[in-house]
Amino acid sequence: MSTTVKLYSLNLSNTKTYLFATIFIVGNLLLPQLAHLVPQGGLIFLPIYFFTLIAAYKYGMHVGLLTAVLSPLANHLLFGMPPVAVLPAIMIKSVLLAIAAALAAKYAGKVSLPAILLAILAYQLIGTGIEWAMTQNFAVAVQDFRLGVPGMLIQLFGGYFILKALAKV
Repeated sequence: MSTTVKLYSLNLSNTKTYLFATIFIVGNLLLPQLAHLVPQGGLIFLPIYFFTLIAAYKYGMHVGLLTAVLSPLANHLLFGMPPVAVLPAIMIKSVLLAIAAALAAKYAGKVSLPAILLAILAYQLIGTGIEWAMTQNFAVAVQDFRLGVPGMLIQLFGGYFILKALAKV
């Protein structure tokens, strides 16, 4: 049995691009607030990335990049999280995720666990290298791999199920 999947690549002149980006940014504002109710919840669940993955995979590079850039900035301005010291690394990883997820969706042409996993591994591995170069601290750079595996699993399986649920939309 095959599922019809609609994946989009909305451009910047389309008002839906901004509508969907706004919806996903709100998701990226609310989910971290929930995660931060758990001690070290942000470090464990990596919530700031979740809706960026969905946005880019389902609606393409532009929606993904708007979500990737504006979510951490809005969170920082409204809630002080992420702190200024880690904001650049989080924004870089967020942008890498948007690019990786949009490309994974484009090449897979469907909602696919391997494609989502590839996007997650790509942003994490490349982002870890960039963060290591920025901080000169390997322990800080690999923090997502030390603490954030539950968050990556939530991105993989939660993202997959949400994208499957949105497949016909």
